[in-house]
Amino acid sequence: MTDQLWRRDPDSSTRTTPRPYIRAFVPRGGLDDAIAFYERLQGVEVDLRTPYPEKGLDIATVGAFLLVEGTEEILEPFRATHGTLLVADLDVYEERLVGQGAEILDARIDVPTGAGLTARHPDGTIVEYVHHRPQPHER
Repeated sequence: MTDQLWRRDPDSSTRTTPRPYIRAFVPRGGLDDAIAFYERLQGVEVDLRTPYPEKGLDIATVGAFLLVEGTEEILEPFRATHGTLLVADLDVYEERLVGQGAEILDARIDVPTGAGLTARHPDGTIVEYVHHRPQPHER
């Protein structure tokens, strides 16, 4: 577990395309092993790691995977979300989602990495949208 947010790239505002993440849920105490597995599997290194104490989670990204660590009880509500999309500007995506008939399930909130919201697409797919912004210790 890390005590504070660490990541290679703290700002997604310059992204020209979204970055999709496949969610992998990890039992409490298993994040280090999961990071090592996904690093070896993809031949890449972890590029984000942060505690999310407000939700009782620890989070890491390794290549195409978003690793979410917590107790089974804490993880349960997060399992309904099919994936996470890292975008340049959350406001633009919120406007697009609403304009295309998506339902905003969880309104925009500040998260340790920036801001996020969760939406259900017209086909039923549930996606978390996030944008990353530098935190004070990263400036």
